Amino acid sequence: MGTRGRIGVQHGDKCKSIYVHWDSYLDYVGRILLNHYDSAKANHLVALGSLSSLDVNVEIPEGVEHTFDNPAKGITSFYGRDRGESGNEFAVDHDFESFMKRVDDSSAEYYYIMKDGEWFVGDNYGSTPMSGRLVLLAEALADQDIDNNEVLIRG
Repeated sequence: MGTRGRIGVQHGDKCKSIYVHWDSYLDYVGRILLNHYDSAKANHLVALGSLSSLDVNVEIPEGVEHTFDNPAKGITSFYGRDRGESGNEFAVDHDFESFMKRVDDSSAEYYYIMKDGEWFVGDNYGSTPMSGRLVLLAEALADQDIDNNEVLIRG
């Protein structure tokens, strides 16, 4: 079973977000977003739609074999691009309450939002300081004593 999540980028009150199926906990998706996704790369990630698993790279380098069933090391796996599925485009919400409903509807345990060049995180566990609200991702990682600097690449 995956640790489901949502990843979004917010511009004004509008938030575009995607579903992510695997490893959405702080120590994996959180750390990768903080260390490898600036605002431009976050926008590119969300534009490609929902994904199975996040990794440090969005693009497939020329000459690299990457498929959904046989992903290349370090490359994010998308449902649309890599599996050919339709209906996995990003969703748009116009306020935080609508975004939180989408988080609930997708059974997301964690949610991440790039806002004003900073990553924020929240969870749906109901018993943590970030439950139902956004906190700075860097602070959440520090509070959990997670090493932000370690580079993670699957494979």
